[in-house]
Amino acid sequence: MAEQEVAVETAGVSLGGNLATPDAPAGAVVFAHGTGSSRHSPRNRMVASVLQESGFATLLFDLLTEDEERIDRITARQRFDIDLLTGRLSGAVTWLGGREETRELPVGLFGASTGAAAALRTAADHPDLVGSVVSRGGRPDLAGAALTRVRAPVLLVVGGADRQVLALNEIAAQRLGGPHEVYVVPYATHLFEEPGTLDQVAVAAADWFARTWSRTSTARGIARSEPRPTRPHGKLSGPSALGDAIGFHLLAVPGTASGQRYGT
Repeated sequence: MAEQEVAVETAGVSLGGNLATPDAPAGAVVFAHGTGSSRHSPRNRMVASVLQESGFATLLFDLLTEDEERIDRITARQRFDIDLLTGRLSGAVTWLGGREETRELPVGLFGASTGAAAALRTAADHPDLVGSVVSRGGRPDLAGAALTRVRAPVLLVVGGADRQVLALNEIAAQRLGGPHEVYVVPYATHLFEEPGTLDQVAVAAADWFARTWSRTSTARGIARSEPRPTRPHGKLSGPSALGDAIGFHLLAVPGTASGQRYGT
């Protein structure tokens, strides 16, 4: 595993980041953090570690400059500027595609909170660059009209006890233009602080990227490195056992009960 601090040149600014690249990665995942957070988010770093163990390269980077972060702590304006965040994230995807160790890899996006809206907007604007998206406790509704233009497969992960955000995700899911699923983690609140809930998010994300990239590569006749089985976290034994371990079911009609997985 090669890990390095990097300067991500995007949208006219240089942003600090951390790039981790395992041997023979199966893909690369770019993280878009949520409101008031940064590349040092302990939740995103935990999810990134599981993705790395599963054979994916990861890029965690700051969406705001240090000056912007200082201003944002007072005004809270930049964190909700989806146009700004989308531009930064789109530029990071392009930057990643220009690096020798990642230029040939399929790219996925993992967005939290407002970062999820930026991820969906980026996927809509760059369907040729973004192959898959995962949202954790996200605000996909803030992506607005771009939702209908998203063609990449989307997994919306929401806590079962996060009622308001769950409702927003269900409404947004109906507007998505491509394949998608809503994944409800039982009893979890917005930040997935309950024991074992963030583990479920991480394994679900690894499973989603592995499955969606596998389909895309097969359809295009592209040979990719196989993702590695995810190491056990709590009671979970890995992506292949995800449905049985958590008890999720793919339903034909969306519902809101905890412990369900549904979509197109």
